[in-house]
Amino acid sequence: MAISSSLDAEARRAHLLQMLGAQGRITVSAAAGALGVSEMTLRRDLADLEGMGQLRRVRGGAVAPLQPRSFAERSARRSAAKKAIAQKALPLVPSQGTCAFDASSTAGVLLSAIGDAAELTAVTNSAENFEAVSGKPGISPILLGGHRHETTQSFVGPLADLLASSLHYGKFFTSAAAVDPEWGTSEATAEEAALKRTLSRHADLTILLADSSKLGSQASARALALDDVDVLITDLDPDDARLDPYRRSAEIR
Repeated sequence: MAISSSLDAEARRAHLLQMLGAQGRITVSAAAGALGVSEMTLRRDLADLEGMGQLRRVRGGAVAPLQPRSFAERSARRSAAKKAIAQKALPLVPSQGTCAFDASSTAGVLLSAIGDAAELTAVTNSAENFEAVSGKPGISPILLGGHRHETTQSFVGPLADLLASSLHYGKFFTSAAAVDPEWGTSEATAEEAALKRTLSRHADLTILLADSSKLGSQASARALALDDVDVLITDLDPDDARLDPYRRSAEIR
């Protein structure tokens, strides 16, 4: 149902930010219809919000600004998409061996979904993700130490890179702040991007867990080339046309 077009600019922008917070991405056509205004008016609102640092405009719409966020903030966004991704990824988690999981909230949902294992070592740079599997039968969690980023709460930096490079991983499960067909995956901080490159280099398979709101966007720090990604798991149907630009590089699930 469309909201009355009598809303003033301030009220429209507030609604746009609410929509963006709930969905992670908005399109010009859908938002204009929901607010009952023209697409030209909607684009002006998006331009104003971008000028205030409230969002980033992308082709056809806008996405949330890519900046470091706490684990709790990230966990609150797109929860249904993360659960769908975790269910697709769960069969790929082995019952034994060593696997790496990044500090993303999506990896946290996956770790929480793991049942009993035989002899699985789960390595992560997130205290929250470490706790997600602590005490689970058959799982030995390892927390990579280092400098804990004040905002993201991820352990990063030279020590974390050194510790990460001292192990070999059968699989590396990682999310990303943004995913682009040409730019690859990218992160809000250079330290996070560097650690993900280290983990990927020392893994037999890299599995990217990315909700659809992140597709077609870029963050400031490049992490992985898409050629480094073996499997891409999203909340979309694998045959969705939005995934076509990524098919040449990775298996889509």
